[in-house]
Amino acid sequence: MYKNSRERPGVVLAAAAVAQFVVALDMSVVNVALPAIRTALGFAPLDLSWVVHVYALTFGGFLLLGGRACDLYGRRRMFVLGLTIFGLCSLAGGLAQAPWQLIAARAGQGLGAAAAAPAALAMLTTTFTEGPQRVRALGVWSAVNAAGGALGVLVGGLLTEYAGWRWVMLINLPIVVAALALIPAGVPAGASPARRERLDALGAVLATGGAGLLVLGVVRTDTLGWGSPVTWATLAAAAVLLGSFVFAESRVAAPLLRLGLLRSRWVAGANVLVFLAAAGQFTAFYFVSLYMQQVLGMGAAATGTAFLPFSLGLVAGTVVATRITTSRTPRVSLVPGALLAAAGLAWFALISPDGSFLTDVLGPSLVTSVGAGLVLAPVAAAATTGVAPREAGMASGLMNSSRQLGGSIGLAALATIAAHRTGTTTDPAALNDGYALGLAIAAVIFVLAAVVAIGVLPRSRTVTPLPRSTDPADNQLEGTPS
Repeated sequence: MYKNSRERPGVVLAAAAVAQFVVALDMSVVNVALPAIRTALGFAPLDLSWVVHVYALTFGGFLLLGGRACDLYGRRRMFVLGLTIFGLCSLAGGLAQAPWQLIAARAGQGLGAAAAAPAALAMLTTTFTEGPQRVRALGVWSAVNAAGGALGVLVGGLLTEYAGWRWVMLINLPIVVAALALIPAGVPAGASPARRERLDALGAVLATGGAGLLVLGVVRTDTLGWGSPVTWATLAAAAVLLGSFVFAESRVAAPLLRLGLLRSRWVAGANVLVFLAAAGQFTAFYFVSLYMQQVLGMGAAATGTAFLPFSLGLVAGTVVATRITTSRTPRVSLVPGALLAAAGLAWFALISPDGSFLTDVLGPSLVTSVGAGLVLAPVAAAATTGVAPREAGMASGLMNSSRQLGGSIGLAALATIAAHRTGTTTDPAALNDGYALGLAIAAVIFVLAAVVAIGVLPRSRTVTPLPRSTDPADNQLEGTPS
């Protein structure tokens, strides 16, 4: 926790929440605008998906590096740097005149988000003491994070239809400015390190390259397919790099990711759980949006508006989860939340080509979103339980990486499965069958998340300190504060 007279916890929470909102917003805000972007900039059909994929690629690929940089160079510094890069690239994207310019801007947004997101979460975990105080702060952060992702569809639809597609990029500017304006008001710089550790350059290259290739290999299955030699070669290269990363981190003096963190059942279990939950949640956004537009024939603005109940349900779920977990273990919220989300997605899987918003979308939206909210709020607290302040950025980067990789990999895998069921036809009934299959599998994924919460997460809040080893490679806990 900061020991600085200028610290204002409320301001820290506000800055972190606003930053996380805009980062989450950009995961989905451009989706509805893709047809308008294709027409305006002359994108080739196969290149258009990169407007979405390149953000996921750079965001997911650089998160571990961004998280560790927060610990070494200061959380506030990385927060400001990341948001500044994000804002400038948003401006560049809004002014883009050619496809390559927009794709480059989206890549820059992902890079900025990879610095800002772990810094925001690390600021919260070091400002608010572990227990009810931190749970409430992370509840607000989680609610805003969830609302940003859900409202992205609404905002994207309204802006595309009434203001033009460029505003799905330019809308980020006032939000970024608002977050940066809060910094001088009460976000301290933090203590200077007693000694400066060097950034693990080899680990950074291996982790960034491995995670980037993993996301790249999976997201390109929409055009190449899972059976493509290119897909398998990319995934094999990712496996080699990530395996080398684990090997290197066990031997370096100051690792990018201290493997000892994963000895904690809280940290390990929460990261597996958030990976699965993100896969299910991102899939729900994707298939339900396509169902409303391509099967029910709803326009961009109407589709965006239809996600408002989903957003409200997510916020309601996080509020309830925060109240529960301030005095009880996160398992109490995580298990029923995952099962409730699974039930909602199973209900979604009953969608009909002759359905409507009221009969096929509204009810399952509310059930799924409340369940997802019950999961999202406590999982952030679980993933940082028992983590030393000097490693807050490391743990935050790991959790954000798990969420980003889970969403990207889960969505790509389920989209491919749905496409195989649908085939090449555009018949609404065939599309409906593909989307229903994807949603049914997403329900199973949330059931697996509940199993992880039951079987891995501790029953008690009590945190047992990790044992120290005589091997210097295992004693990385003695890092320096940032």
